[in-house]
Amino acid sequence: MLLILLVLIMANVPIFAAMMLATFAFTFFYVGLPLEALIQRMFSGMDKFALLAVPLFIFAANVMRIGGLSTRLINLAQSLVGHLPGGLALTTIVACMLFGAVSGSSPATVVAIGGIILPALKKNSYPEQFSVGIVTSSASVALIIPPSIGMIIYGVVTGASVGDLFVAGIVPGILLGVSFLLYSWFYANRSSLPTAPRASMREIFMSFRAALWALGTPVFILGGIYGGIFTPTEAAAIACVYAVAVTGFIYREITLKQLLETAVESAANTAQIMILIAVASSFSWLLTVQQIPQDFSASLLSLSESPVVILLVMNLILLVAGMFIDPTSTTLIFAPIFLPIAMSLGMDPVHLGVIIVVNAAIGMYTPPFGFNLFVASGISKLSIDKMTPGVMPFIAIGILFSLLVTFVPQLSLWLPEALK
Repeated sequence: MLLILLVLIMANVPIFAAMMLATFAFTFFYVGLPLEALIQRMFSGMDKFALLAVPLFIFAANVMRIGGLSTRLINLAQSLVGHLPGGLALTTIVACMLFGAVSGSSPATVVAIGGIILPALKKNSYPEQFSVGIVTSSASVALIIPPSIGMIIYGVVTGASVGDLFVAGIVPGILLGVSFLLYSWFYANRSSLPTAPRASMREIFMSFRAALWALGTPVFILGGIYGGIFTPTEAAAIACVYAVAVTGFIYREITLKQLLETAVESAANTAQIMILIAVASSFSWLLTVQQIPQDFSASLLSLSESPVVILLVMNLILLVAGMFIDPTSTTLIFAPIFLPIAMSLGMDPVHLGVIIVVNAAIGMYTPPFGFNLFVASGISKLSIDKMTPGVMPFIAIGILFSLLVTFVPQLSLWLPEALK
């Protein structure tokens, strides 16, 4: 079944179709179960209350993207770090981190921030490949910093607390962004990239005041969840209302027609994710019925008695998978397989979730099929092969960071434990 899946993916068959064909073929020829059982598992896989947060967060992110929040966040980032060496590059990273904390969507961050900042970087003589590398890699932080759709899906698959996963992603997400900032600062110093004048305290205050409504989104979401006011799913609904209210009545940069178009776009985005979840549910159910996760776990554990070696192999598998498939598929396929291994090593399921999401985030800007690369290609008009040299340093940083997150679990776990 895994061989069929791999061949179909390499043949450029859509992921959901590849998983469905592999599952149905294996069931029909080897298992002997009625195919109707797989259909039932597909529907039951989508019939989960927590998954209602996915379309709601997608809609909220799209509303924020077209409603003026990105411009205000860029202005705030510029006022804070624009005067430093490579100020516009640092502005890009900070703006991506801020928008990621608002939207939770990596591709939306590439479009919202990259569409504005890439022309500015080019105008200020920043190397084109370096500029695209900054945008595509920094936008991936949105997968880690809450609200993260990847964390929601992992929580649904494994039963881990979505609230704990959200909080666990805060420190790793910020540290990854800081790592990108340090590299960009070093690169700017070495290359003598231009800087902007230092913003006055009044300019910083004005830009902060303009972006205050945008910055309130993660505060409401996390504060409400951990304050026991609402669940993560209810937080997603509140985020939608908040996004429409801010962009429509306070900023007044979105019309009713745009809102309806955004709803249609969000429905299409949701359909793409939900059909993956449906097919992956039957896929993972069949794996469980055949005890493949247990067998895979036993095989992997038999390779070495060292937890370090096992964790390195898991990271390698996740990294390679992220190069070819999207984060949702990576999580849906590997979370059920790796969870028994993690439990046998005494690993917290929340820690495993952060490891999977961090590797999936790296895959978003890793050739040949990193989705952020394709989105950035449409904005910058550069081909994937021309963008590759620009993202290589950020891929190296991401790999080192994934190892840090893997072997220092307190980076992910101390904040959730402190808030309990």
